[in-house]
Amino acid sequence: MIRITLDKTLAKMKISRYELAKRTGIQYQIIDNYYKNRVIRYDSFVLDRICDALNCDITDLLEHTKN
Repeated sequence: MIRITLDKTLAKMKISRYELAKRTGIQYQIIDNYYKNRVIRYDSFVLDRICDALNCDITDLLEHTKN
């Protein structure tokens, strides 16, 4: 199972979802869906913008767990 760990990443960096939305130019609701792990199909454009805004790698945003 792939899980988005944006909540943990933002907490470590002490950045709010609102601030991330401003930095990326992506609507708050979309950021919130990624934050709450409600996304079924990941948009590479959104993930790229988040990585650029946070200056992080994709591995900081996604984790793979075995059930």
